[in-house]
Amino acid sequence: MKIGLFFGSFNPIHVGHLIIANYMATQTDLQQVWLVVSPQNPLKPKNTLARDRDRLNMVQAAIDDNPKLKASNIEFDLPKPSYTIDTLTYLAEKYPQHEFALIMGGDNIATLHKWKNYELILRGYDIYVYRRPNYDLGELATHPRVKLFDAPLMDISATYIRNCLQNGKPIQYLVPDVVLNYLSEAKIY
Repeated sequence: MKIGLFFGSFNPIHVGHLIIANYMATQTDLQQVWLVVSPQNPLKPKNTLARDRDRLNMVQAAIDDNPKLKASNIEFDLPKPSYTIDTLTYLAEKYPQHEFALIMGGDNIATLHKWKNYELILRGYDIYVYRRPNYDLGELATHPRVKLFDAPLMDISATYIRNCLQNGKPIQYLVPDVVLNYLSEAKIY
């Protein structure tokens, strides 16, 4: 099975994430998309993250009714900070029957050359890039392993959602109802 790996903090997961994941799972040759909840992105400060388990629970609740999407906590037990190449190596060993590909935004492909062992990633994995407005894709966008897509995008962010919550503003329609309910009950942010 060819599986797309959509890494993210999902802090919290929102409809923009879900639209991209569903697009990649239904409009490309990927057979399934795993939303990999990252415990710590080496390029982001950890102090803004909700607990790993809460973020995973929200992702699971958000995609529960879609068999083409799966929540993954694979990075929870790997050394921190999480590096994509280490996760890919682990997944290839654990699931040799699957072929994995990366899913990332156009903003990330432009900085892929800064990632740990990015050459190994490009050598061994296809990269499915969804274009983002006003981002230069950089030189790696023309690499034979990079596939570009015009997925539907929404201009919302998890930061915006957290700010709304901290300021008592509603987030209905920005997140699935199950995530809204989870956030209302858990008071995470």
